[in-house]
Amino acid sequence: MAENLDLEVPGSKCYGDAVSNCAIYGRLYDWETAMKLPGCNSTSCASKINANHQGICPDGWHIPSNADWDKLMRYADGTSGTESPYMSFTAGRYLKAASGWNNGGNGEDTYGFSALPGGYGYYSGGYFYDVGYGGSWWSSSEGNSDLAYTRSMYYDEGAYYYYYDDKGYLYSVRCLQD
Repeated sequence: MAENLDLEVPGSKCYGDAVSNCAIYGRLYDWETAMKLPGCNSTSCASKINANHQGICPDGWHIPSNADWDKLMRYADGTSGTESPYMSFTAGRYLKAASGWNNGGNGEDTYGFSALPGGYGYYSGGYFYDVGYGGSWWSSSEGNSDLAYTRSMYYDEGAYYYYYDDKGYLYSVRCLQD
């Protein structure tokens, strides 16, 4: 997908609760909502995660796994290897949209990925952070009962990081065609 998912489902939010932000950045989702696995934000659901796990993606699409994100990072930065999850110090430059990032943080959008800085939030508190400055996307790969892997980019560098974050955070979703 060349844009962040903007599917309104229970548990999804627009940054700052402003619908205008959904039109630009797509919606933000906690992990169990993205994965369509109720009750999995505080419980391990590894046994319920399928290869090419569809989650809330349309038919024929799936939430990218760590392996899927790794392939994209290596393709964008022109490297090879097997380390997973993989962090690239240059892929962000090639994957960020050519406009829409604050403080000169735009990328080259070399591959049409058009990553926009949708920020993030925390569902239970209604707090939102970093729109225009950073973007994070869910992976279908679980870290443990409370954590799942994400990929993140920031305005002030060309890196593309991986983290494993609290499943209750609200992050963007990209879908990958099967």
